[in-house]
Amino acid sequence: MSVVITGATGHLGSLVVDRLIEIGQPAGRIVATGRDTSRLAALAQRTGVQTRRADFADPASLADAFAGVEQLLLISTTDVGQRFDQHRQAIDAALAAGATLIVYTSILNADTSRLLLADEHRRTEEYLQASGAPHVILRNGWYLENYTDQLPVIRQHGVLPGSAGDGRVSVASRQDYADAAAAVLTGGGAVGDGSVHTIHELGGEAFTLTELAATFSEVLGTPIAYQDLPVDDYAALLTGAGLQAEVATALADADAGLSRGELHTTSDDLAKLIGRPPTTRDQAVRDAVARPTG
Repeated sequence: MSVVITGATGHLGSLVVDRLIEIGQPAGRIVATGRDTSRLAALAQRTGVQTRRADFADPASLADAFAGVEQLLLISTTDVGQRFDQHRQAIDAALAAGATLIVYTSILNADTSRLLLADEHRRTEEYLQASGAPHVILRNGWYLENYTDQLPVIRQHGVLPGSAGDGRVSVASRQDYADAAAAVLTGGGAVGDGSVHTIHELGGEAFTLTELAATFSEVLGTPIAYQDLPVDDYAALLTGAGLQAEVATALADADAGLSRGELHTTSDDLAKLIGRPPTTRDQAVRDAVARPTG
């Protein structure tokens, strides 16, 4: 069975490929795709998978990349404002190529969330559902790495900034979400009756950013405080740190959504799919601190 992974040049896509190999999927039946195939060379050398160019701005490349596809993992793109059109073209190309299953990585509570980031996910979900294609939608919660990747700056300033108030966020690691996607692609996609046309709300441990700051303090051995900012001020801080204005606005808006509970779930679908408890914040922070730098 041919499995095509989009966005395999990214963290999540490459982890899915590694997990598929680990659980016995034949490398020759896995196709890792990306805009720049040179960035896939190391992955192909390590795993033996096929690589193909798939540029969402070039529909012709999608037809070539998806040739022979049976299952497609459509990892959402990072081009905010262009995502829906890119996803629509990928879904159309996969169906034209004869895909029998499309798995899409969405965002938590996409159908009800008011997050700016949720709109294109919601539209993609609706398009996929209307297409009639067998599908599984993985509504991924927030990534622990969204926070642990900031540790050097957080340690330097002693502050975890945000606009989340006392809202709780359901998180897991990239590896957790990758393992869930691999489980779906290898037949473990159903939590319940075994059917496709399934939506999974995925998230692990839930916490406030004040609680996360306390974990940072404990693990780092230095006081870290959560600083709650107005959304506009937080966006300005992110822009000042070097993020593009539209990205900073989307992330600050996400924190506002977090404060409203839009990045929280009580679903245990993630644990069921991966067959173990998702990564905790304590474990993630300790692993990040122990990781070699430089």
